[in-house]
Amino acid sequence: MGVLPVLDFVSLIIRRSPNCKIRSLTEKPADLKTDSIFYRIFQSFPSTFFELINQPPQLANAYQFSSVEVKQLAFRIDGVFLPNAPELAIYFAEVQFQPDKKIYSRLFTEIFNYLDKTELTNTWRSVVIFPSRSIDTGDTERYAELLNSQRVTRVYLDELTSMEASSIGIETVKLVVEPESTATIKAIEIVDSARKEIIDAAQQREIIQLIETILIYKLPHLSREEMAKMFGLSELKQTRFYQEVFTEGKLEGKEEGKLEGKEEGKLEGKEEGKLEGKLETIPQLLALGLSIEQIAQALGLDEQVVRQAAQSKS
Repeated sequence: MGVLPVLDFVSLIIRRSPNCKIRSLTEKPADLKTDSIFYRIFQSFPSTFFELINQPPQLANAYQFSSVEVKQLAFRIDGVFLPNAPELAIYFAEVQFQPDKKIYSRLFTEIFNYLDKTELTNTWRSVVIFPSRSIDTGDTERYAELLNSQRVTRVYLDELTSMEASSIGIETVKLVVEPESTATIKAIEIVDSARKEIIDAAQQREIIQLIETILIYKLPHLSREEMAKMFGLSELKQTRFYQEVFTEGKLEGKEEGKLEGKEEGKLEGKEEGKLEGKLETIPQLLALGLSIEQIAQALGLDEQVVRQAAQSKS
C-alpha cells in the first residue's frame, strides 16, 4: 500500500451508545515506548495521522482520538479516530516497532470485537505504522483480501522522505526513526520551525516536550549540556528536566522551611527554605549552560547572589 500523511487536534465529544462495552483509556501511557509517543502525537496533533495516509489534514477536525480497550477479551487498540458524522469512517491506528507474526490476526480480532461491542454503523479503515518494511513480518496469507483492499494502509516511516511537503507533525514523526548521528540536528530544525510557524504558545510547548521525549527515548545518554545547546532559555524552561530541577528545588526549600520554622519561626523558616532551594539549583542550571544573568532572571535573584553561590559551589 502507498505511504499516507499529520494532525491539528480539535476536541469533540465521542458519541457512543449507552450499551457500548468499550472503555476509553484517555490517560497517557507512562512509559517511553514508541506507541506512547505516537499516542501523544496523534492526541495533540491529529492532523498528522491524516497526512500520513494522504488525506487532507483538515479532516482531523471531524474526529476525536483516543485509546480503547475491549474489556471482554482485554484487547487494547493503540488508537481510534472516531468521527462526528455517520458517513465518515472510523480509523484504527496500530503502531508496530517489533517483528510480530501475529500482528494482523491480533489487529483484525481487536477491530471486529470493537465493532461488535458498539452500535456505531460507520465503515472502518485501519492504519498500521512500521519503522520500516523489514519489521512488517506478519502472516498475511489468511488476510490478503483485507490487506490488499482500501481497508488497510501500511505506513513505513523510513520511506516518508519521499513526501514532497512535510509539516512539523510529519517531521516530528520522522524524528522517531532518524539516525542517532543526525537526530539532534533534526530536532533543532523542528524546534526552529515550530517557533516560526506555530503561534499558539501551548502548541509550541507541546512540540518541544514531544521532541524532548523522543530524544530521551533515542539518546538516553544525552548530557544536560547537549540538551541546553539545543534549546534556548524559554524552550529549556519547558523541558521535563528543567521543570524537575525546579520542582526538586522548591520541595527542598519547603522541607528546609519546615525544619527552620520549628526553631526560628515558620515565616522566617519558609523564606530561608525557599532561598536555600533556589541556591541549591544554581549549579545544576550552570551545568546546563545558562549564564549568571539568565539564572538570576529565572530565579528572581540578584546577579551578585547567583555569582557568589556559583563561586562557593565551584
